[in-house]
Amino acid sequence: MTKRTLKLSSLFIALCVAAGGAWAQAKQADLGQREYMANCASCHGANGKGQGPNVEFLKKGPPDLTTLAKNNGGILPAARLYESIDGSKGVAGHGTRDMPTWGFDYRVKAAEYYMDVPYNPEVYVRGKILSLIEYINRIQVK
Repeated sequence: MTKRTLKLSSLFIALCVAAGGAWAQAKQADLGQREYMANCASCHGANGKGQGPNVEFLKKGPPDLTTLAKNNGGILPAARLYESIDGSKGVAGHGTRDMPTWGFDYRVKAAEYYMDVPYNPEVYVRGKILSLIEYINRIQVK
């Protein structure tokens, strides 16, 4: 083997190792946790217990998200949680809504991101909300 071939082989191996490390990091990305930290933790707290830094500015304290399943017979109320996060369905008799309508926010973000590229906003919103629900399911107390 010539020195040049050896250098190219070493470079190729180094690139493969670097790419493998980047792939492993991408594989470990936690989309639900990332959405939660970006959109929910300011009110519900990083641990989901309802003690985020914005609590003092709220009229009503946010619920402890870690006990949703426990308070519902051991089953996470995913459909209610989805509707609460999406916010597109108002609940008559509950008065004004304190929580942001994240479904609307996600639709706006999708439109800004995709612009003229054809996309399905409902699929985009559903993916974001379901990743949040999956994360909330993982932080439930036993």
